[in-house]
Amino acid sequence: MSTEEGASSSEDMKRKFKEALEKKNAHHRQGEAHLDGDSAVHAANAPQTRREFRRKSG
Repeated sequence: MSTEEGASSSEDMKRKFKEALEKKNAHHRQGEAHLDGDSAVHAANAPQTRREFRRKSG
């Protein structure tokens, strides 16, 4: 195998991988981003207090 054949197969392999990556990325971009959506949760239910740990007695 000459260096030209090795280079062309390398270029062909790079092209195939790039096409596959573009296809994969295009698949992920099809859905909606939901960036304009608002979450229903805005704050915790209870006020945040420092937790107290005690040893078990008995």
